[in-house]
Amino acid sequence: MLIIGYCLGIRSERRLCEEVKLNLAYRWFCRLSIEDMVPDHSTFSKNRHGRFREAETLRFVFEKVLQSCIDAGLVGGEGFAVDASVVKADASRQRHHEDDDDWGSGPAIREYLDGLEEDDTIANAPPRKISHSDPQARWTAAPGGPAFYAYSTNYLVDTDAGIVVDVEATPAHRTLEVQSTRTMVERLEERFALKTKRLIGDTAYGAAEFLGWMVKDKGIEPHVPLWEKGERTDGTFSRSDFDFDEQADHYICPNGKQLVRYRRPFKQLRSGITKADTINYRSDKHDCETCPLKQRCCANTPYRKVTRSVHEAARDVAREVAKTPAYRRSRRQRKQVEMLFAHMKRILKMDRLRLRGLKGAQDEFLLTATAQNLRRMAKYLGTGPPVASGMT
Repeated sequence: MLIIGYCLGIRSERRLCEEVKLNLAYRWFCRLSIEDMVPDHSTFSKNRHGRFREAETLRFVFEKVLQSCIDAGLVGGEGFAVDASVVKADASRQRHHEDDDDWGSGPAIREYLDGLEEDDTIANAPPRKISHSDPQARWTAAPGGPAFYAYSTNYLVDTDAGIVVDVEATPAHRTLEVQSTRTMVERLEERFALKTKRLIGDTAYGAAEFLGWMVKDKGIEPHVPLWEKGERTDGTFSRSDFDFDEQADHYICPNGKQLVRYRRPFKQLRSGITKADTINYRSDKHDCETCPLKQRCCANTPYRKVTRSVHEAARDVAREVAKTPAYRRSRRQRKQVEMLFAHMKRILKMDRLRLRGLKGAQDEFLLTATAQNLRRMAKYLGTGPPVASGMT
């Protein structure tokens, strides 16, 4: 019954019960005869928060449907596209938790308080505003609209037929969205032995640390645009104007001078890596004073400094990939994820959650992705309505 509701965009559980009572096709799908009683709407919440969640039933159903897609040849594994979409939480925009308020009770609140006791990542970085009814939801704002409490649904989609190969719920926070991609990629390798050759994403997934994980740890070709902070627009030399000698570990400026990590020896060996996982290379002050290109390089400082990420080698791989025809094709393939999000919100009516808490959001996103994969299978593998025996 839940699959019927999510496939057809029936968000109300009361209405879903009425539809199953009257529709013979729904009864056939649920293996109910015309005389069988339809479960009451209150049964849904008992099973969702009870045995379904404890046994990870919804994850099991999603993976069974995904395995059927793999067996049918709808998943190639050549390329995955990843993206996140913000979905409103079941929380009022006007009500926020105050320090002197009692938390009350409820599954979402208990889940949040348990997270505080475990000292997890989300609790270590508390948001500016916390919802009184769903404290795990994040206060966020879409461009040009009012702020609201929300969760993010993160999709990992195979580019062959647009099948959702994994889904993960996170609070609406960009860092958590990028981190969820690691979870999904590693879970696919563990449970399905499914590895991809390239990963397609937007600028958010072009962070240096994430690129290092893709290239060094997983051997995945990054099809993501980079956010080039080192490029200047004031007419002075950018970081790309300096050549890096990897063996000698120094930069060469446009005038042929060296920029190195240290200008003097130290008794104890230092890595030179900052807290931001970067390395600073500096020129010699005396070289810059007599340099004819000083006004175009460091007019307001006595020497030039160039910052290099420890994952710059992975960033170089992404730069080279961006020059290939395959990268231009992958930019178009990324739209498959955006189309699934539009279908989710406009057709399946998943524009606002009904369940609260991160686990509730995960349950709803799993069911939605399962429904989309079933609809996609029907589109590609459908054979038409059955023909009754004795008829031509």
